[in-house]
Amino acid sequence: MTHPSWQPGQPWQPWKGSSAQQPWSGAGAPQPWTGPSVPSMLASHADRERAVDVLRAGYGEGRLEHPEFEQRVSRAYTARTVGELALLVADLPQGPMPHPAPVMPVPPTFLATPRPPTNGKAVGSVVCGVLCLVSFGLTGIPAVVLGHAARSEIRRTGEGGDGLALTGLLLGWLSTAAWAAMLTLMIVAAALSA
Repeated sequence: MTHPSWQPGQPWQPWKGSSAQQPWSGAGAPQPWTGPSVPSMLASHADRERAVDVLRAGYGEGRLEHPEFEQRVSRAYTARTVGELALLVADLPQGPMPHPAPVMPVPPTFLATPRPPTNGKAVGSVVCGVLCLVSFGLTGIPAVVLGHAARSEIRRTGEGGDGLALTGLLLGWLSTAAWAAMLTLMIVAAALSA
């Protein structure tokens, strides 16, 4: 038995009218829904949105004319069951295949982020800065030079080690300032004693 509005030779269009039924019947006839869900299961908002997304893709690819697209979208939003939605997208490439559940991405807070490599000049700067205490400040100038070079490279490349470079700079400048103050005192003392 066929639906009264369906004519042989015409494609069956279930979205045209609220009481449209399948034009075929019988045990061997194709069924509108082959997915794991039951066609009579009530449709959710997410099911409707997925069907509308398939319709939008079909319209965007030129498979549907604008009036037909609008009609199918309005039927999709008023559909009560998953079977009705499947019929609306059955002749489009994405339908009526069941869509997998969306995979929620892990928030960046919980992802293990790899630490950037430490800048080698920053390590050299802090080592020279610490050696200032042992070498009586002779490694202060290399600590300052390496520290400034390391901070410049870190800003440019995004490497780690800014704290090390800053520590090396601080120790290097303190050592250099101590040596400058000591030399100034020695020159002043030599000038006063002469």
